[in-house]
Amino acid sequence: MSNDEAQSFHTILLVEDATDLARVIARELQGAGYVVSHTADGEAALKQHAALQPDLVILDWMLPGLDGLEVLRRLRARAPTPVLMLTARDEEADRVLGLELGADDYLTKPFSMRELLARVRALLRRLEHVRQMMADDRREGPALLRCGPLHVYTDTRLATLAGVQLDVSRTEFDLLCLFLRHPGRAFSRDYILDVVWGEEYVRGDRSVDNAVLRLRKKLGTMGDAIETVWGVGYRWGDTP
Repeated sequence: MSNDEAQSFHTILLVEDATDLARVIARELQGAGYVVSHTADGEAALKQHAALQPDLVILDWMLPGLDGLEVLRRLRARAPTPVLMLTARDEEADRVLGLELGADDYLTKPFSMRELLARVRALLRRLEHVRQMMADDRREGPALLRCGPLHVYTDTRLATLAGVQLDVSRTEFDLLCLFLRHPGRAFSRDYILDVVWGEEYVRGDRSVDNAVLRLRKKLGTMGDAIETVWGVGYRWGDTP
């Protein structure tokens, strides 16, 4: 499959109220093989995002009505879609604010189409890498995962601790399998939500924290193996 054929599977939502600029950006993206949907309005952008589920959002900061930052806040409350912010504001504080609110990249106007395309490609490569990691983490691994007295049988979905069956929910079981398959690897809360919960969650809630708390209690002294990685999420560390 060529690069252009691979790119044709990617859909980009362009949110830009400057008609001439939007036309140029859409033409360049389409010429590079991407499917582009355009809107100039923040409210419409949220509706299109929900309907299209695009792979990437290119979002202008200054929009009429609902501005780009508010659109970004609402997008981040419900989806991990990569967002590239476009803005005429070049102050460092503005760039930091956009990134802290969840933008994945930031491009200051005026910019070259060559740089825009390079950043789009980089964000979509990162997206494909994450998707592959998620697919690998969901894929069935060994039938038996062991850590000391903890035995997890993935085929029968049974977990035992020192020979005693653990009463764990489906979510807790999948979370435990994810940790045991990758000891020492730190997982962000959002990544855990995507892998374990899939579409059955509201981003921004405390589902992961609550599930980890329950799982730690059920594991007793072994619960301390689930370590909090501050600013990131959780990992399975050294067993007590």
